[in-house]
Amino acid sequence: MKKVVITGGSGRLGVWVVKEFQDHGYQVINIDTKLPPPELNINKTIIADLNNQAELYGVLLGADAVVHLAAIPDENTYPHNVIFQNNVMSTYNVLQAASMLGIKKAVVASSETVYGITMAVKPAAPQYVPMDEDHPLLPQSSYDLSKVVNEKIAESVGRRTGMQIVCLRIGNVCWPERYKQFPSFINDSSKRKGILWSYIDTRDAASACRLSVEKDGLGVVSLNIAEDITSMNIKTRALIAQQYPQVTDFREPLDNYETLLSNKKAKKLLGWQPVHNWRDYIPQDTQE
Repeated sequence: MKKVVITGGSGRLGVWVVKEFQDHGYQVINIDTKLPPPELNINKTIIADLNNQAELYGVLLGADAVVHLAAIPDENTYPHNVIFQNNVMSTYNVLQAASMLGIKKAVVASSETVYGITMAVKPAAPQYVPMDEDHPLLPQSSYDLSKVVNEKIAESVGRRTGMQIVCLRIGNVCWPERYKQFPSFINDSSKRKGILWSYIDTRDAASACRLSVEKDGLGVVSLNIAEDITSMNIKTRALIAQQYPQVTDFREPLDNYETLLSNKKAKKLLGWQPVHNWRDYIPQDTQE
């Protein structure tokens, strides 16, 4: 049985990632600052401070891979310098400790915010759509910037050690109960424009994490993780016309409800396919 350490496994996405690995026969150790709900039956949880690198060596010892999800995501709860310092140093410490212990594979949770549209003080419009991983990174907030720096840390560690590190630029995370809220915004293009109306189901994000560990020969790479469609009941070109009329560079036809955060690279490299369509979870009459 392979052993994987997951940081932040008690969190909203983390519990689904833990479940995904356990369901596929992995021995999972969760590192967090809080215990998960007991009904999740996580193999083992260790309370540890990721900003203390010394604590990491013991919990990572013997692991085949590490999935680093832990971060401060809320710009409104902590001072900006605290968010940046925590997110950057925890990532550095995890990857540094893993590399020193000879762990060959890591997954790091990055974010779609790196493009400078989501959570931005002065939001930019996409330079082209759908946005792929080559779109310029234009961070503004401390959170965005921490994620860009984390990807650079991954490149540095990979360059130095040969470790495979997959940085997943995860979009707006939706768990099953969240779909009940979709009818409140699906017909209003002004809602969720800052995230380009994207979303990712926690279960599909979890499978992307697992496949990022199971695939070989990826090197260090950043991948967008989003569902195939937007979270809206308005066609994609109409969304752009209504909210980002200055965008004229269309790299794909976008005739229906296609995502504006391209996931093609993740599909190609991971063999990943998102399967959770929000339309399957809410009554048909609310979609009309």
